[in-house]
Amino acid sequence: MIYREFGNTSFKTSTIGMGTYYDMRWIFKTYLGIYSGRDQKIDAYRAGIDNGINLIDTAELYRTEKLVGTAIKSYKRDELFLASKVFPTHLSPKSLEKALNRSLKNLDTDYIDLYQIHFPNPTVDIKKTLRTMEKMVDKGKIRHIGVSNFTLNLLKRAQGILSKYEITSIQINYNVFHRNSQKGMIDYCNKNHIAVMAYFPLGHGKVTQPQFNKYFDHVRKTIGDVPNANIALAYLISRNQNVFPIPRASNRAHVLQNAKNSDILLNEDDIKYLEKNL
Repeated sequence: MIYREFGNTSFKTSTIGMGTYYDMRWIFKTYLGIYSGRDQKIDAYRAGIDNGINLIDTAELYRTEKLVGTAIKSYKRDELFLASKVFPTHLSPKSLEKALNRSLKNLDTDYIDLYQIHFPNPTVDIKKTLRTMEKMVDKGKIRHIGVSNFTLNLLKRAQGILSKYEITSIQINYNVFHRNSQKGMIDYCNKNHIAVMAYFPLGHGKVTQPQFNKYFDHVRKTIGDVPNANIALAYLISRNQNVFPIPRASNRAHVLQNAKNSDILLNEDDIKYLEKNL
């Protein structure tokens, strides 16, 4: 397992984390009291932790905070880096603190390592949102502030608003197929020590489509018999020192596969080959 300092924190997280977003069907069913595969998901999180993955991302939208809270009960809290996100309709000061308190209760923890704005909301003054988040850091309820799905300009604006703390991370759709449009964001974050959490790191399963096998086969000549998915994850952490992919943790087998192959790094030739052909 490779560990790197997460953004401008002093905390070293596993370069590959665990994402806990499933789909809108899962979310809808939870409102009906149906938690499909609940035990399987909790088992997957525990398998990841047992094998060195200490970065876990969730959100109030995902309806998985309680599952994460259950999964981490038997582990040392200070050895885990928990990230959650506040929904855009909860960005006013009072709503944000209420949402945060709910997340803390769901996760059964005293603090969240990284609290993120899930999506920007143009109807709410971002200054008030970020100042409230700074107050939550002062209260010890969160350790670091992050954003998700922000444009580069909005990220820069958020940085300028904060007066006591800094933006620690941003979440973006980033993978070997969807990379060129994110180049400016990646370069900026590298220069400013802002961690990039890459969601959809497997391109919505695109890495498993047969037409791409020949390109991954070329890389396998160098690194051995490794699944396409893990080559795609290795690309992200090899190409960038500041990127932390968070593939979905849906079952034990996939999480163990990710943990097993988490220390694979691609050489420069293979990185260039993938970028040329994918």
